[in-house]
Amino acid sequence: MKSNFIGGAWVDGASAVDNINPSDTQDVIGAYAQADAAQARSAVDAAAAAFGQWSLSTPQQRFEVLDKVGSELLLRKEELGDLLAREEGKTLPEAIGEVGRAGQVFKFFAGEALRCAGEVLPSVRPGIGVEITREPIGVVGLITPWNFPIAIPAWKIAPALAYGNTVVFKPAELVPGSAWALAEILSRSGLPAGAFNLVMGRGAVVGQALVEDPRVAGISFTGSVGTGQQLARACVARGAKFQLEMGGKNPMVVLDDADLDVAVNCAVQSAFFSTGQRCTAASRLIVTEGIHDRFVDAVVARLRQLRIANARSAGTDIGPVVDERQLGIDLQYIAAAKSEGAHLAFGGEAFGHDAQGHPGFYLQPALFTGTHNNMRISREEVFGPVANVIRARDYEEALSIANDTPFGLSSGIATTSLKYATHYKRHAQAGMVMVNVPTAGVDYHVPFGGRKGSSMGPREQGRHAAEFFTTIKTAYTAP
Repeated sequence: MKSNFIGGAWVDGASAVDNINPSDTQDVIGAYAQADAAQARSAVDAAAAAFGQWSLSTPQQRFEVLDKVGSELLLRKEELGDLLAREEGKTLPEAIGEVGRAGQVFKFFAGEALRCAGEVLPSVRPGIGVEITREPIGVVGLITPWNFPIAIPAWKIAPALAYGNTVVFKPAELVPGSAWALAEILSRSGLPAGAFNLVMGRGAVVGQALVEDPRVAGISFTGSVGTGQQLARACVARGAKFQLEMGGKNPMVVLDDADLDVAVNCAVQSAFFSTGQRCTAASRLIVTEGIHDRFVDAVVARLRQLRIANARSAGTDIGPVVDERQLGIDLQYIAAAKSEGAHLAFGGEAFGHDAQGHPGFYLQPALFTGTHNNMRISREEVFGPVANVIRARDYEEALSIANDTPFGLSSGIATTSLKYATHYKRHAQAGMVMVNVPTAGVDYHVPFGGRKGSSMGPREQGRHAAEFFTTIKTAYTAP
C-alpha cells in the first residue's frame, strides 16, 4: 500500500482504495492509503510546526529544493507520464507533456523564490523610511482535481513552497498515483519535516478537515462549483484566504472569414482532446451562418479520423472517460440534448472494450447541431467529449451568445479580421481569451483563472501566484 506522507514520515491510512486503469478496468495500479480526519489534523500539526523554519529559509534554500524537484520531473517525464496515462486515461503524449509542464512549473517558481521583491519608499513625513515586503501566509491546504493529476498539484505546491508556506496536499481520490509519485520526489528534495504533507482521502473527510481547521490560513481548490461555493462560505466564516478554480462552459466563436482548417483544429482540440475533461474545453461552438455548414462537415470529417483507444497505445487520439460515474454523466447529457431537440451529427456511442478486448470506459466524441443557448447542453458543464454547435447571424450575435453564460474561464475566436479579434479580446467576458488557438492550452508562466462562476480569489500560476500565497507588510523606520 502507498502511504500518506505526514511530518516527514510515510504513514499508513485508516483504509485503502484500489487505483483502477480506465483503459483496462482489470488493471489495478495499486492500493493507496485513505486518511481520516484525525490524520488530516496530524498533517496540519506537522505543517504548523514546520512553518517557523521554512518561512525563514533563505531564497537560495527554496530555489534548490524546487529546482531539484523540477529537474527530476523532467528527467522522469516518460515514466511518470505512463503512470498518469494509466490512471487518468489521457493519451500518453498528453500525459508526458503534463509531467513536463509540472517540471517547468517547479523550475519557474524556483526562480521566483529568488525574485520575491519588495519596495522602499520615502514617507510623507520627514526622516522616515517605508518598506513594503511580502511574507508567507502560513499553512495552506491544497485540494486538486483528477483531470490534471500532476500539473495542477505542481502549480499549487510550487508557489506555496517558493514563498515560504507549508503545505497539506489532498489530491483527488481517483488519481492518487501521480500525487504519490510527486510527494515521493518532494520527500527527497531537502524540505524540513512537515513543510510538505500528503493526505490522500475523500474530500468530504480530508478536505473538510482542512477547511475547518483554524490553523490553515488559506485553501487553494480546483473542482466543482458546488463544492467550491461551500468552501468559500466556510473560509469567509473563519477569515481564511481562498482561491477557487471551478467550472467552465467555454465558447469558441467561428466567423465567416476564419481559415477553415484553423477553425476546425481549434474546435476539435478544444472540445474533444483529453476526452473533453478540461475546465478550459470549448463545448459551445458558435458559428456564423456563412461558414456554418462547411464547418460542421469539416469537424465531422475530422472526428471520423480520430482513434479512440487505450490511452497508452501508440496512435490513440482520445482515451477513455476517467471512470464509470463520469461516463454515466456524459451519456445523460447526450440523452438530454436529444430530448431537447438537438441533432446528433456524430458519435455519442459508448463501448465497453477497446480493440484488444480490454474493458474500459470508452465514448465516441459527440457533436450536436441545431442547438440554442438555452438548452442544458449549452448551459451546464458536461466535462466529457461532448460539444454543440450554435448558429449565429453575425459577429455581434456570436459575441452575445458567447458571453451569455454563468461561467467565464476561457473564450476563443477563429477569425482573420484584426478588427473582430481586437474587439473580442476586449469584450469577451472571460479570464483568458484565445484568438486562432485552442481554448484549452495555457502557458505555465502566465496567470490562469476566470471570471463569474468559474473562479474566485487571486489568479494561479506566473508571478500573480504571489497574490494568494503571500501577505503584504508595510514597515516604517525612523532613525
